[in-house]
Amino acid sequence: MTSSAVDKTKATRPPAQPLFPFLDLKAQFASIRDEVMAAVVRVFESQQFILGSEVKQFEDEVAAKLGAKHAIGCASGTDALILALMACEIGPGDEVITSPFSFVATAGSIAQVGARPVFVDIEPDTFNLDAKKLPAAITGRTTAILPVHLFGLPADLHAILATAKAHDLLVIEDAAQAIGSRYNGQSVGTAGDVGCFSFFPSKNLGAAGDGGLVTASNAATSERLRMIRVHGSKQKYFHDLQGINSRLDTLQAAVLRVKLQHLDRWAEGRTGRADRYRRLFAEKGLGRFVSWPSVPPPAFHHVYNQFTIRAERRDELKAFLGSVGIPTEIYYPLCLHLQKAFAHLGYQAGDFPVAEKASTEVLALPIFPELTDSQQDSVVQGIAEFYLTGK
Repeated sequence: MTSSAVDKTKATRPPAQPLFPFLDLKAQFASIRDEVMAAVVRVFESQQFILGSEVKQFEDEVAAKLGAKHAIGCASGTDALILALMACEIGPGDEVITSPFSFVATAGSIAQVGARPVFVDIEPDTFNLDAKKLPAAITGRTTAILPVHLFGLPADLHAILATAKAHDLLVIEDAAQAIGSRYNGQSVGTAGDVGCFSFFPSKNLGAAGDGGLVTASNAATSERLRMIRVHGSKQKYFHDLQGINSRLDTLQAAVLRVKLQHLDRWAEGRTGRADRYRRLFAEKGLGRFVSWPSVPPPAFHHVYNQFTIRAERRDELKAFLGSVGIPTEIYYPLCLHLQKAFAHLGYQAGDFPVAEKASTEVLALPIFPELTDSQQDSVVQGIAEFYLTGK
């Protein structure tokens, strides 16, 4: 990307009222209101709010959807990661390799179980873990690799799984942002030993609150997960394992059962919006100033939980767009290895230059199935105005 002589004063304008939401969940709800409300009433009439039959039905339905052998609902995506690590008996003295460019829960869950997060830099074009750099990070204490399928794009599972097999390591997939995404036709979260999903409302499959899911490739791990989520118990008041309280609410399961039926249609809508962004950017000649996600190779099926560009003078662009009512977000402004919470790990600025550079350039644009052409046009026009007109 080249430099621009646009007047910087335009980036100092105060934020305006957004012209439309960054993510319009009200529009989504309007399209499925009757289905959702029927499910909510059904739960209230049953008065089964904790691990009711709706939870088991949702687990069976999502397992069938993903092609997973076992699916276990839990209280959040963060808990899904913690449960997975606990079920794999990862703890003090162990090291888990992961990405420094992710939400804090990715590394935080590793620290929560007493293990040490070990970071490996990312690929500049995908923002996912650079599998070529994995072998150099493996030590005698390494027990698992925890790749993140960031923004809905699968990580390079072929290379990651091959490295794990060569070094006898577990693979725990962080698929919090990628439900419905596939690698070589296989759903992410089902290729490794354990997969972790989030149903935070902003996800492609979002609950009416927090919720999560863990998928497992074998029955023994599945049984441990089911026990750990209810205080390590298989029989009430008898506890065979140290566990936690992390149950998926029946109400959330009922809502998710409704939304699961629409997941593919919503993913197609997001893909269509992503394709249109690419076309509009090219038509405006914005490649001198921003780079945007290219169409991934056939093996990588992207579900676009986010549409993230890399932008020259990102912070000024974001401020300008805000001043004209265009909502944007930054995922993520500071890499995990530079966060105060992980200062004890001893990493320094410059350790992961690709991730650090990305944190200064990334900008997420609105992308959701209900995004209108005119709304999307206004996003691209705002970016063009910033770079091309100098207003």
